[in-house]
Amino acid sequence: MTKVLVLGAGQLARMMDLAGSPLNLDITAFDPRTNNVVHPIANEYTLGSLEQGINNADVITAEFEHLAHDVLEQCQASGKLLPSSKAIKIGGDRRLEKDLLESCHVANAKHKIIANYDDFTAALGELSLPIIFKSALEGYDGKGQWRLKSMAQAETIWSEMEEFIKQAKTSVPQAIVAEQMVPFDREVSIVGARNSKGEVAVYPITENHHTDGVLSVSLALPVEDALQQQAFEVFSKLTQALDYVGILAIEFFQVGDSLLVNEIAPRVHNSGHWTQQGADTCQFENHLRAICNMPLGNTELIRPTAMVNILGEDSVPEAILAIAGVSIHWYGKEKRAGRKMGHINVSGNNGIELATKLGQLGEILDTGAYPDLAEFAAKLTRKVSA
Repeated sequence: MTKVLVLGAGQLARMMDLAGSPLNLDITAFDPRTNNVVHPIANEYTLGSLEQGINNADVITAEFEHLAHDVLEQCQASGKLLPSSKAIKIGGDRRLEKDLLESCHVANAKHKIIANYDDFTAALGELSLPIIFKSALEGYDGKGQWRLKSMAQAETIWSEMEEFIKQAKTSVPQAIVAEQMVPFDREVSIVGARNSKGEVAVYPITENHHTDGVLSVSLALPVEDALQQQAFEVFSKLTQALDYVGILAIEFFQVGDSLLVNEIAPRVHNSGHWTQQGADTCQFENHLRAICNMPLGNTELIRPTAMVNILGEDSVPEAILAIAGVSIHWYGKEKRAGRKMGHINVSGNNGIELATKLGQLGEILDTGAYPDLAEFAAKLTRKVSA
């Protein structure tokens, strides 16, 4: 039995454990909040220290990228960490991420790095409005971001960012990445796996819809070959440059027929949760297959599927279970406003059937918790019916 230690003890480690059990994998999780190794599903059961977890593991991986560098270095020194600490650090630091994209000649938004007021004024001179400012470290789900639409906001935004930088408790200095805002048509992502032999398997491009800066729906439908090929080429460039092993997610802005990289995530990803019901092999299993040196599983779309995030709610009406093709995945978390508590996967035999089911879901779920699901379903209905 192969033993896998996951750095992080949240829902992604939980879902890796559920996917790994049929493969006869023994999965534990390191909780950075307590510095204990725990059971991925029942975190209250402690199983020792990080050092003990490293010694017991055959392979180590991560469920999120914002990990202390000393933890990553300790795991890297064991020779068991996949993907590498370099890849994980790049995913957690937008400065390193931009360096990677530029070195691989991958299209992304025009940007400047800001560490002080002089950098800020220089960025205002080189970038045109609107500008989005993102924290280099510890930014996720819309946190650590500011939007400058008018120069009248500039000094106020700088004051907020300066205070943010001063209060940073990160192991390396915090900074801000200023980006030229891209007038995109839609946001999409690709999730794929690469193993130590360099073999690659990627899932179809997924369309992502955000509500208040947080992913609310991911939609997997058949995609145009040209767009899929573009995304595949970017995935291949980045994974080859990093000698990457595991699942990598890449978020894009689609502008016309072109894709610009928004950010990367060196791990299983929220926009890939649809694969649990929409593909033969889900992203969690393929990540484990890749890091455990097993053959990669089939990543083809077997039926149109959408993932709906459950945010800040610890229950849903049971009536949604009466809709064929609906599956619920709870994370076992304590309820908190805006927190990712679980997700709902919805599948149909074709785009119209999926849109109909999403519409039914929108009628049953609380509109306060899912404010634009019904609108999304209506737009999808128009799109697939055209």
